[in-house]
Amino acid sequence: MRLATILIALLVSAMLAVGCQSLKNPRKNWTAQRYYQEGKAALAAGNYKDAIEYFEGLEARYPYGRYSEQAQMEIAYAYYRDNEPELAIQAAERFIRLHPTHPHVAYAYYLKGIVNVREEKGINNLLKTRGTKALDRDAKAAHDAYLAFSEVVERFPNSQYARDAALRMAYLNNSLAKYEVEVARYYLDQDAYVAAANRCRYVIENYQRSPAVEDAIGIQALAYKAMGFETLMQDSIRVLETNFPNSNYLAEIKGQPVKKKKKKKQKNKQQQQKLLYKSS
Repeated sequence: MRLATILIALLVSAMLAVGCQSLKNPRKNWTAQRYYQEGKAALAAGNYKDAIEYFEGLEARYPYGRYSEQAQMEIAYAYYRDNEPELAIQAAERFIRLHPTHPHVAYAYYLKGIVNVREEKGINNLLKTRGTKALDRDAKAAHDAYLAFSEVVERFPNSQYARDAALRMAYLNNSLAKYEVEVARYYLDQDAYVAAANRCRYVIENYQRSPAVEDAIGIQALAYKAMGFETLMQDSIRVLETNFPNSNYLAEIKGQPVKKKKKKKQKNKQQQQKLLYKSS
């Protein structure tokens, strides 16, 4: 009788111990699918930190298989939505490195571009920025975005992200050209004429279809004029006269009064585009 009592006590103790362990680690017996479903639910609810925790838990417990691979992509997207750009880029780059031929690798490049683009904070606020270090940092983000989108367009032209990536590349192309022109103008104002002329030459050679080319040629001519390079200045004037006969730079270079262009008020028609990616 006493032996039976002892055995029952031991059994109860064992059951309690198992129960306590389950309470301490309720996810101990979760399958990869359960982790993924919980992560997706948290993601849909906007609980991005919880989603990241579930997806990282999935990858730790089940490092191989389709759920683990998909979780790695979901982590990048969750970091993006949680306003953690550096972590989102790192996660996207990790996915690209681990799965270069994965069906969703095009999206990894696309997401990397989306995170990097920073249109409003960087390129469009150059005039408010002082010093070239901050400008270079902003340009790097835009340049990295351009490269990421170009990967999508060139390597995955039939993907659902290719068209949007191409549109964003066109926008970034003009923005980067404008950036170079603004830096050239900054150098011109600082009497750094060689640096200004070099920046303008870079725009002329690399962004020929951008509207910023007119500014680049004009600023370049002004820099040559300031340095006393008459021949180079006349060459720039000829290019301006041929391609932009009504350019205000022509009058400015010749020391004539500049006609002010009437600025038309334009409504901002650009709306933030939603991500095309819909995780499954």
